[in-house]
Amino acid sequence: MFSWLARIAMACWKPVSRYARMNKDDNNSDNDEDSSIADSLLWSRDLEKHSYGEFSFAVVQANEIIEDHSQVETGRDATFVGVYDGHGGPEASRFICDNLFKHLMRLAKERGNICEEILRGAFSATESGFLTLVRRTCGIKPLMAAVGSCCLVGVIWRGTLYVANLGDSRAVMGCLGRSNKVVAEQLTKDHNASLEEVRQELKSMHPDDSHIVVMKQGVWRIKGIIQVSRSIGDAYLKKPEFSLDPSFPRFHLPEPIRRPVLSSDPSICARVLRPNDKFFIFASDGLWEHMTNQAAVETVYNYPRAGIARRLIRTALKAAARKAGMGYEELKQIGKGRRRFHHDDITVAVIFIEHDMLSKSTSVPELSIRGFVDTVGPSNFNILYGN
Repeated sequence: MFSWLARIAMACWKPVSRYARMNKDDNNSDNDEDSSIADSLLWSRDLEKHSYGEFSFAVVQANEIIEDHSQVETGRDATFVGVYDGHGGPEASRFICDNLFKHLMRLAKERGNICEEILRGAFSATESGFLTLVRRTCGIKPLMAAVGSCCLVGVIWRGTLYVANLGDSRAVMGCLGRSNKVVAEQLTKDHNASLEEVRQELKSMHPDDSHIVVMKQGVWRIKGIIQVSRSIGDAYLKKPEFSLDPSFPRFHLPEPIRRPVLSSDPSICARVLRPNDKFFIFASDGLWEHMTNQAAVETVYNYPRAGIARRLIRTALKAAARKAGMGYEELKQIGKGRRRFHHDDITVAVIFIEHDMLSKSTSVPELSIRGFVDTVGPSNFNILYGN
């Protein structure tokens, strides 16, 4: 009797189990030869459906409190992906995850479409909302003024991919080139002071500030503090009212800013999807620190789809382990917090495109999936088309 009931329970559990728990870095997954020790900090959803194909999603934690937040929203005729790489704390990236998509849907419903202007408006509303939160809480939590986040968003709608970006997370397309070889095409610009182009842009915007970019410990930093030149948050580098006093030396500026040092205006591009566009990778800079664009797209192209986001993260972790002079098994045993000495929080979403589905209205669950979160909620992404 017990055995019969157990079989029924297992049969009922299987179809919903992928929605009821996180897929941790299970032993023997991907058939890796070195998977004897599971990485409890690695989460993934190996393969899910969206309106135009399938996607794979994975996150690994390094910080004591994870600062990467992310989401994939699936709708009847649209797909949304967001990667938010926080710094100084998780508050800004979490706020973006809670609010940016809602602003996008509100503006899209008002206009009846998705376009670059609506994306820009969603970013602006999110920035304004977070600065209001900082203003309300700075009396009891002044360091909220030093919390910020990169913000990378993609929307596929009516055969067009829209990408908006602040910071140094990156979207990379995998396209088929000659002889059916996959070629990487970077869709975003890195807003990072390590790039000469970004330093020149900052100097031209601040000609009276000889310390707008400073080399510090071998790294170019804006005002000697931060590497990214665009973000949500980082209020103390945008408005004089949020300046921090000398009791916070890491974030203290020698003199008040006369104009914003950082920008919240995203770089935006729109691309009509082409037959040779096979997939795109959205990832925080923790991945790109250890992998080139071309290596990433070749990995996606040459391995099975299921678990491919997790495979990309594992590849980056193995590279991080080698740099530290240790094996991957040893790295996996290092706990959160201490893990940050070897790699950053990393988020990866791989979105596959099935071109024969672009012209069809495909029925997929309207789901909201958040990185490193067990439960799945409804997306309500259909508001573009009426309820």
